[in-house]
Amino acid sequence: MSKENKFETNAIHVGNRPDPSTGAISPPIHLTSTYVQDGIGQNKGFDYSRGTNPTRERLEKNIAALEGGYDAIAFSSGMAATTALLQHLKQGDHIIISRNVYGGTYRMTTQVLSNHGLKFDFVDTTDTQNIKDAIKPETKWVFIETPTNPMLEVTDIAAVSSICKEGNIKFAVDNTFMSPFGQRPIEQGADCVMHSSTKFIGGHSDVLGGVLVAKDKELADKLHFIQKSGGAIPSPFDAWLLLRSVKTLGMRVQKASDNAMVIAKYFEANSKIAKTIYPGLESHPQNSISKKQQITPHGDIIFGSMVSIVFHSKSEMEDFIKKINLFSLAESLGGVESLMSVPYFMTHADVPEDVKAEMDLVPELLRLAVGVEHIDDLIADIENALS
Repeated sequence: MSKENKFETNAIHVGNRPDPSTGAISPPIHLTSTYVQDGIGQNKGFDYSRGTNPTRERLEKNIAALEGGYDAIAFSSGMAATTALLQHLKQGDHIIISRNVYGGTYRMTTQVLSNHGLKFDFVDTTDTQNIKDAIKPETKWVFIETPTNPMLEVTDIAAVSSICKEGNIKFAVDNTFMSPFGQRPIEQGADCVMHSSTKFIGGHSDVLGGVLVAKDKELADKLHFIQKSGGAIPSPFDAWLLLRSVKTLGMRVQKASDNAMVIAKYFEANSKIAKTIYPGLESHPQNSISKKQQITPHGDIIFGSMVSIVFHSKSEMEDFIKKINLFSLAESLGGVESLMSVPYFMTHADVPEDVKAEMDLVPELLRLAVGVEHIDDLIADIENALS
């Protein structure tokens, strides 16, 4: 992030300078697949849009600035980004991953990348001793989500960074649930940050995307090479949509988080809910860690917009889903509208039942992705659905 300007200013201006040729305040979208060259080996910095594109390049500069990284590498989806991060490894390499990881990450690692000789161990990273115990001579990366999906477990980023540095292991953080506004893992020692930019960065449920932010040039160069070679890139229009959306990132994330705190407290006090999981509640086992690392660029503690609740029975949860109006049953999060999902049968359907049981993921758990609607309307809707 530019030292001269603050987060919101960088979100609006980095990569978004007015077009010098026309003065257009919104720079043009470069909808081109190729570029005319002045001669053999002579171009203007671009030769083919799978490798580089001006609109995508602007997006990458923007996200790198917000996360405080050396460079960003944009992809067509969050899963494309996660896959690319692991594709630069070789047969026999070992990766430690948070046990309560996104279902798509579990599916890709266990059913695809493991077939190529990569080895994975899924551990409870909320206890850093588990990471130490899982390290092997061939361990190359530790990959964590914090907070996790959907159990909202929180891992101490700085503590994991210290372990990785001591063992000469690279460290990556899936920061999708917090966004660069709510948490910046590179500042706390991570080597790489991953986002499903479909979520908070996009913010309007109208675009797919993923991005990796590398701490240094060496990793950035490797990831750009995989980006170019694999070709899982966002279209110029998708990159433009993300650039447009990120301008309001700070306001959206703050408002949604404020709403989520009110809703979490409401659920925790309601006897019709068996359990409320939210990092901002004192009852959350990692509440103190959240307060330490989930910090806005202005130094304020923020807990995010994700709330998970457990009903006393599946039928009560189904009644709630039928009655509620402002929360739509859909997979995703981070948009301006409120969504809800049942991870056991939706996002984590491919995760084996014994693994779900180990992480306490039950069929009665409902994950709420709180949006930016007026809090009075959201609470009234929830009250009606519970009545």
